[in-house]
Amino acid sequence: MEEEESLNEQTTEETTNNATDAQQDTHSDGTETETEDAETDPLEKAQQEIEELKDKYLRAVAEFDNYRKRTLKERTELILNGGEKVITAILPIVDDMERAIENGKKTDEPDVLREGMELICQKFLKTLEAQGVSVIDTDDTDFNTDVHEAVAMVPGMGDDKKGKVIDCLQKGYKLNDKVIRHAKVAVGQ
Repeated sequence: MEEEESLNEQTTEETTNNATDAQQDTHSDGTETETEDAETDPLEKAQQEIEELKDKYLRAVAEFDNYRKRTLKERTELILNGGEKVITAILPIVDDMERAIENGKKTDEPDVLREGMELICQKFLKTLEAQGVSVIDTDDTDFNTDVHEAVAMVPGMGDDKKGKVIDCLQKGYKLNDKVIRHAKVAVGQ
């Protein structure tokens, strides 16, 4: 029994010594520091975590600010230079019109001038169509306030013409399914 008690005391003493050795490091000058307590100090750990979170927050704010500035710059450039594609597509038509004016001075035949103007107009409409512009249909359609603007009401057209477009006074246009100019029409009453 005495042997068991002395053995238990030895193991307890060794465990205590190992635990204190683990908590203390000895420097070359003989001073001891406690490393385990510094690592597990909750206040220091929390302050370190706060610093890490603060750094992440500042980086995220800076990144968002850079994103905002970049998109603002891109939007400004798009507004200033957004029409470049359309203008580039229209310039050949302007060239055709200038040539037609020059050649119109050389001829007195109105049919030749009319034919040239019709060709230029067709080319212009095809160019607009390629840019997403389309003409609003008004031929024998029901009056629709989303795309039509009634400028006149025509009475006495009969029940079959009531609420229908009778005449188009000015064409309307859409740009990619968005009305950019309503068609001005006369409507049957």
